[in-house]
Amino acid sequence: MRGVEPVGPTHARMLLTGPAGLAATVRDLTAREAACCSFFTFTVTPGPAAGGEALTLDVRVPARHADVLASLTARAGAVSADRTP
Repeated sequence: MRGVEPVGPTHARMLLTGPAGLAATVRDLTAREAACCSFFTFTVTPGPAAGGEALTLDVRVPARHADVLASLTARAGAVSADRTP
């Protein structure tokens, strides 16, 4: 987790970097999460990276689940801040 950006109350964007295979892992995890909580919509977009992978993960929810996304965004932001050198 390199960063998280609340785009709006129903949309957040997460910036991820990691080793080769990151996109496949993220797609697997988001597919399992969507199977559990079908109100989530995930979009994985590859980005440039040196020596690994980088991607953007867009997370969207219906307005009635905005509180769930806010909690997820807050937690992701905390994880991102924990890893800042």
